[in-house]
Amino acid sequence: MRGLGNPRVIVPRPQRVRRIGRHGFGWLDARLHLSGWLELLTPEALSVYTFLCLAANREGVSWYRKDRLAQILGLSAAVLHQSLERLMRLELVAYQPFHRHASDGFYQVLEIPQGEPPPIEDLVVGPDDWTES
Repeated sequence: MRGLGNPRVIVPRPQRVRRIGRHGFGWLDARLHLSGWLELLTPEALSVYTFLCLAANREGVSWYRKDRLAQILGLSAAVLHQSLERLMRLELVAYQPFHRHASDGFYQVLEIPQGEPPPIEDLVVGPDDWTES
């Protein structure tokens, strides 16, 4: 390693460099961390966001049912709902129900918003902010 500049990057296992394969298009935008959005996510919301990124198609859309999402991630229905609400308030995820009265639907992972994230006080989600579907 040289002085204070950028170190020479060494790839420990070059034979295992990641590539987009036939099974998915999931990726996480580095701006999630670099622009300060990551600090606004609870561990549960980050878990939901990561899963939606991994499950999404080329357009960023996935359609897992809420009960299945909660089961896969080991979350209660209430915590899943609060996590999805936080992601939607941050405009990191959009939602469209399957049909007018459906409780499940399509989730789209959105491009990271430009600019600085909102103040964390704007994101407090409590029991009065949601109802069970």
